[in-house]
Amino acid sequence: MTREALKTLFYPFETDALDAPGVDSRVLFFGSEPGFRLPEGFSAELHCVQGFRPHLRALQSAGRNVMPRAEGTDYDMALVLAGRHRGQNELWIAEALERVAPGGTVLVAGGKDDGIASLRKRIGSLVPLIDALPKYHGVAFWLCRPEGDEAAAGLRAENPPVIVEGRFHTGPGMFSFEKADAGSQLLLDHLPEKISGHVADFCAGWGYLAAHIADLTPPLASLDLYEADFEAQEAARTNVPQASSVFWQDLLAEPVERRYDWIVMNPPFHQGRAAEPDIGQRLIEIAAKALKPGGRLVMVANRQLPYEPVLSSAFGSSQEIARDNRFKVFLARR
Repeated sequence: MTREALKTLFYPFETDALDAPGVDSRVLFFGSEPGFRLPEGFSAELHCVQGFRPHLRALQSAGRNVMPRAEGTDYDMALVLAGRHRGQNELWIAEALERVAPGGTVLVAGGKDDGIASLRKRIGSLVPLIDALPKYHGVAFWLCRPEGDEAAAGLRAENPPVIVEGRFHTGPGMFSFEKADAGSQLLLDHLPEKISGHVADFCAGWGYLAAHIADLTPPLASLDLYEADFEAQEAARTNVPQASSVFWQDLLAEPVERRYDWIVMNPPFHQGRAAEPDIGQRLIEIAAKALKPGGRLVMVANRQLPYEPVLSSAFGSSQEIARDNRFKVFLARR
């Protein structure tokens, strides 16, 4: 189902509040998600920016020109589909201001529940806004790139890269970018001491678990990381120099070619606001297939998620080895 904010983003063109960019125009689209329909008359060359691999693959399948990071300058217009991460929204707008030509239009839209009102106020304090339109439980607003770079520089200064625990490089938009999440910490505290051989970290994020596994249990035969978010896996390459390979991969759709003795996993349980336990259930099944006979999975999950049946079905044996008031840790053997 198309996110409402996508419809909000294109609404100014449908109402003629903004002229749809013509065939000779180049438009950069930050945070693009699959399922959008271009308004009538929108015939510009569209360059989508999307680092979440499932969305990128869906956009590619729809015939869109898509890349994980923006490239090029002097675009006639930039679109920004704002999400729930304030820092990432502001960095996208900063980059949009840098990459459109002077006088080019930057159009931003987001949902009311995702903080679009505060984002509009923040950007309006830096750059004069031309107009705004509410629609579909969201707001679209737009501005022209000013001559100077002060606005973009200010947004970047407010959202610098982050260093966690003095060693992990992260940034706005990554999951739990300011500190290691509590689930990963619980899993780390209860890792079996005998992890060895060929090891993989599924849903590795920016590399917190993998780095500690490399520290705690040397020497491993190999250590591979799998992550769907482009920026997070790029950070993991820096944060886990011991990694044998780092794969930017949609584990739910792209096959795992290697086989492992151990897999560690802190799987996501939602992509939108609602819990989607089937994501973790499918990842458990994929992990079982990626393990060698006798291989083991150790994973953490929210306490309320019903993973026990699929663990029993996919593995020869499984047990809960730890829990707290929010999470539980499982150990399973194929």
